[in-house]
Amino acid sequence: MRSTAAVLLVTVFTVTSFASNWPEFRGPSGDGQAGDADLPVAIDDSVVKWKTPIHGKGWSSPVVWGEQIWLTTATEDGTKMSVLCVDRKSGAIVHDKVLMENESPAFCHPMNSYATPTPVIEAGRVYIHFGSYLTACLDTANAEVIWKREDLECDHHRGPASSPILHDGKLFIAYDGYDVQYVVALDKETGETVWKKERQIDYGTNDGDRMKAYCTGHVITVNGQEQLVYPSAVATIAYDPSGGDTLWTVYHEGMNASARPLYGDGLVFITNGMGSMVAVRPDGKGDVTGTHIEWSGRKSVAKKSSQLLVDGLLYMNSDDGVVTARDPRTGDVVWQERAGGSFAASPIYAGGRIYAFSTEGDILTIKPGQDYQELAKTKLGDGFMASPAVVDDQLILRSKSHLYLIER
Repeated sequence: MRSTAAVLLVTVFTVTSFASNWPEFRGPSGDGQAGDADLPVAIDDSVVKWKTPIHGKGWSSPVVWGEQIWLTTATEDGTKMSVLCVDRKSGAIVHDKVLMENESPAFCHPMNSYATPTPVIEAGRVYIHFGSYLTACLDTANAEVIWKREDLECDHHRGPASSPILHDGKLFIAYDGYDVQYVVALDKETGETVWKKERQIDYGTNDGDRMKAYCTGHVITVNGQEQLVYPSAVATIAYDPSGGDTLWTVYHEGMNASARPLYGDGLVFITNGMGSMVAVRPDGKGDVTGTHIEWSGRKSVAKKSSQLLVDGLLYMNSDDGVVTARDPRTGDVVWQERAGGSFAASPIYAGGRIYAFSTEGDILTIKPGQDYQELAKTKLGDGFMASPAVVDDQLILRSKSHLYLIER
């Protein structure tokens, strides 16, 4: 009886811990999946529990640990970069701290912000990233800086956007800039460099504008071996996360890629930032371009937002307002629907429904399946660039100016 009770206790604790935290960009599994979270079907003012104004301009997504929500922001001109902690119960701002001041920050495209990279959080610590300007580890109890790095150089050319990820004691970050391109692993305890690998990619040009990218990596396991998959301009490289050795490389053209790669059904799905994508079998070695691309596609492929894999279909919302479902095995389009507007935020799946959030503030709720089934289309706030977070049965949305908590 004692053994059974212990197993039940561990099971309950594990499920609760998973449901109560959204630790990084696109959630605990990095793929926009929120399990059986029971969210409202229609998202509008009637289901807003609280709404908190967020100063400045920032497209970073909220991350959540327990009752704390963390996000970053910056002045529109980039002269001040800040981190905020918001109480999940009340929406009150607990911490609002300027982490860096810049007299003359580099240019940032108006579509981007100086606070676009999403933080990573774990028990007691939150890792904040402003691209080459600053990477810092903070104590979540008091927002005090534990360590920081300001020496990882890169000309982002259009502003920073790649988010860090945390795995096996290391913080992984890509710096795919106009001038240099590399991936680095930092010791999460000290911030010291564990390994740094220059991108071994033939870009086919000396034009730095065509060599930059803004992707977030993803750790997957293939045949018992971990792989750190990191898209860049022109190509994607899978590294051994322990030491940074290259496992495989696939060339797919493109530049400005920003979507997080998705892994499912034995394939890695990669969009290239220029409206096309590939599905790659990740069990190869070396240059797998000619051997392991299962399919490629161009029709209504999202340039900014990441994809979603639900019940055997691959979903995406594109920059030109088109929602698409594909067969992940072949790339064939199952259905397409013009929803209108434009999408930059990545969709989520929760409780049997898919939610998509437009830059104009439209929120689309659809039922996954072989046919397009719209359950609701509502409007909230002034538009969404950041991707959402889901904890328990609550939806946390960051609009261009506010943070919302949505609940039935």
